[in-house]
Amino acid sequence: MPLSPRIEQRQKQSLVMTPQLMQAIKLLQMSSLDLIAYVDAEIERNPILENQDNEDGPAEQAPDKQDPADGDDSEPSAEESIASLPAETWSEAPSRQPISAEGYNFEDFVAEQKSLADHLSDQLGQSISDPNSRLIGKTLIDEIDESGYLRADLRAVAERLGAPLEFVEATLRLIQGFEPTGVGARNLAECLALQLAERDRLDPAMETLVAHLELVMRRDHSALKRLCGVDDDDLAEMIVEIQALDPKPGDKYSLVMAQPIIPDVLVRPGPDGAWIVELNSSTLPRVLVNRAYYAIVRKQRLSDTDKAYLDDCLQTANWLVNSLDQRARTILNVASEIVRQQDAFLTSGIEHLRPLNLKAVADAISVHESTVSRVTSNKYMATTRGVFELKYFFTVAIASSEGGEAHSSEAVRHRIRQLIDQEQANNILSDDTIVGTLRVSGINIARRTVVKYRKAMRIPSSVQRRREKRTE
Repeated sequence: MPLSPRIEQRQKQSLVMTPQLMQAIKLLQMSSLDLIAYVDAEIERNPILENQDNEDGPAEQAPDKQDPADGDDSEPSAEESIASLPAETWSEAPSRQPISAEGYNFEDFVAEQKSLADHLSDQLGQSISDPNSRLIGKTLIDEIDESGYLRADLRAVAERLGAPLEFVEATLRLIQGFEPTGVGARNLAECLALQLAERDRLDPAMETLVAHLELVMRRDHSALKRLCGVDDDDLAEMIVEIQALDPKPGDKYSLVMAQPIIPDVLVRPGPDGAWIVELNSSTLPRVLVNRAYYAIVRKQRLSDTDKAYLDDCLQTANWLVNSLDQRARTILNVASEIVRQQDAFLTSGIEHLRPLNLKAVADAISVHESTVSRVTSNKYMATTRGVFELKYFFTVAIASSEGGEAHSSEAVRHRIRQLIDQEQANNILSDDTIVGTLRVSGINIARRTVVKYRKAMRIPSSVQRRREKRTE
């Protein structure tokens, strides 16, 4: 067959990433703070857009004749603008008393350097890979004040999270090993003891001195010498050491502005026992399209360039409002499905976290998996058990040994941790024993998986644990 140039006509389908579709996708994956910054910039750039909170008079809503995303990554556009919908509209169940999220000043969330909580959270992420331990650690870090002291009752934290008290105490001991030394202490004596232990100076005499700080304050040296079993010179040196310690280890971070997480979704129990899911109205930008201003300016004598610019501003404004509307609806749909799937966790705690993947949520609400992935990035949900990133609820499934419902990998890790924490010195559990115990409980798991989870939680082998128990 001879080779020669020729003209052919072919027909094919392809997804074109229009600027509007790209904008809708971009907005979907933004955090609430990034979204507010983006919308503020658009309002500054576009004379047709207005911030509803700052408007002087009524402005017409944007028409919703266009769909901000025409691909499989979107939902049909809403019939109303987000600016016109009250907070109650964004509830999956009737709400007589909607949660108020007013009072946030977003300028408080901007800082040039890390806060104490950020510094501790970074160390937590590097030290713990187990999601359950991370959750408890993050909860404890949130309860540490600016001076570095833990002000929460551990038993109350354990009850709120549905976790064993021993597990919470072990996580606190880990945090107390973070920098700055002395952080996470529950009182001054414990704070000083942590710093002395880090310097390898917490001998019995020093322990006694720290336990009787009230005598140090009263300068009752006679009583201190008798209790500690030391002479005048030793006591003087010990007191000098105590005075050189930092009673407020967190103060070096106190000048950093706090950066609390603002939840995008609020979840609370309803009167009928169902969970009420609402969007946090403080994270929703209130944007309007001023069509009256557009009409006035359009009637003026404008050049073709000015008319094209004005029309482009109107179209961009319409797309932005509709995209914000769709973003809010999609977040609510995804969050509501997560709550439905993880009802047992919200009710009973970590052990009841169900295995869940993006596809299950996507199929349930008829969107693409990539949409769910974007929605769950940098979005947070406030529940009665604390504030969680939406991605936290997606876990790997572990099969049931009895052919029943699968178990969440995080719940299985939590169960392994429980078994090891409860073991006795004369009965250290091997990995094979743990496998057998879990299978009796209905969890079908391989030994290598137990080993992987144990190492991820930084738990020593049975041989190492037996040696440690003997030395104790």
